[in-house]
Amino acid sequence: MADTDMTSYLVENPRMMGVLFAMLLLLSQAGSAMGGFAVACYGP
Repeated sequence: MADTDMTSYLVENPRMMGVLFAMLLLLSQAGSAMGGFAVACYGP
């Protein structure tokens, strides 16, 4: 999808802009949480 197609889609459906923003926040927080549970496994 081209940039103009995405822009026109978001203009026609402004609620999707909020959904995409919420998904961005959720994924960024989930990445930080999973990084906190990282366990180092040292070799033999």
